[in-house]
Amino acid sequence: MHYKLVYRASDSEELFTTYSDASHGACKATGQATGGYVTLVSGAAAEFVAAVEAGKEIKWTRNILTEFGFPPTLPSTLFVDNKSGISVAKNPEHHGRMKHLDLRFYWLREAVEEGLIDPLYVSTHKQVADILTKAVAKKVVEFAVPLLGLE
Repeated sequence: MHYKLVYRASDSEELFTTYSDASHGACKATGQATGGYVTLVSGAAAEFVAAVEAGKEIKWTRNILTEFGFPPTLPSTLFVDNKSGISVAKNPEHHGRMKHLDLRFYWLREAVEEGLIDPLYVSTHKQVADILTKAVAKKVVEFAVPLLGLE
């Protein structure tokens, strides 16, 4: 497979789109979930931490676009395929099963409350980030390629 990155004009008011994903039980040796450089036991926690990592990239992208004179005016959409992870990001109330997470991960809630990031559910079948977290079928790659700006 040979692909190239292609930039095209868009009719969307959003300047960019972000997908995040984690794979629960992907480590064959330990059976634990992995997300970025954090190893987690809970699938929802793994998805939340993956969303936090994606949120950092959103924040950086928003900052660089602002520096270039294109400040985003809408919340940046973050597509997540786990409703529990979205709930933790959107709901400021205490989540008992998430209390083990370091406080540094909770800045995503503040970004959501400030209207900078809007985490939305995307079905697993349309989760572009799956190609980054697990082995996927050829049809999944073929679906993701144009959404990644590749051809």
